[in-house]
Amino acid sequence: MRRMAGMVLVFRVRPTAMAFRGAEAPRDRDMNPLTWRRTDTHDRTVIVKPNRDRKAERHEAIRQEILEAAWDAAHETSLAGLTLRDIAARVGMQQPSLYSHFSSKQAIYDAMFGQAWQAFLDSVKVVELPAGPRARLAAIAEHYFDFSVADLARHQLMAENVIPGFRPSAEAYAPAVQVYELLLAELRGMGITSDQDADIYTALLSGLINQQLANDPGGQRWRRLIPRVVGMFADALDLSTEVPY
Repeated sequence: MRRMAGMVLVFRVRPTAMAFRGAEAPRDRDMNPLTWRRTDTHDRTVIVKPNRDRKAERHEAIRQEILEAAWDAAHETSLAGLTLRDIAARVGMQQPSLYSHFSSKQAIYDAMFGQAWQAFLDSVKVVELPAGPRARLAAIAEHYFDFSVADLARHQLMAENVIPGFRPSAEAYAPAVQVYELLLAELRGMGITSDQDADIYTALLSGLINQQLANDPGGQRWRRLIPRVVGMFADALDLSTEVPY
């Protein structure tokens, strides 16, 4: 029996004359294939790896190359100004060939959106936060602030409506939903359970980020305000400064 999908192959092994261990092996002329049966035939299980789908791997590699070219173009020109002709030229293919990998420019934006939020989600999962609620709120804000101001084009795609008619697919939007659910879980762990309070927190942070990008790109002017702004938010909620047990 061979079963490639399960990665396990079972071979039927027929013994040789040596396997009869002292007994005389049946002679060929005595073996009637209709009546004679070997009783010591056994199975041998071999673990194998399934065949690689090299075509799919190549297709995915080209998709990633196209997305890298799209990000490069967005950084050099603008996010909203991406053109399929420019992206195709950067990867050394004709523009119609892009449609073998992405159905439209919106599909490229969609994949970029998913990439951006997945990158932030991955960073959130490994960041270390302090125990105190106020310090924790400030650390969460600083982490998102730093991620956002590090890449204007990425931030615009993640949080601003700069591409007319673009709406991310459910698949691309899924990492963003996970990020917000993690934020809500953090806030609730501090006793902040109101959706309106969560909206205020994110609005304050978004305002600081946009001010920084617009007026002091590469600087620290609005980042330095994060502890003060978070403190005002915490004061309004009468949030404790003590570490919860």
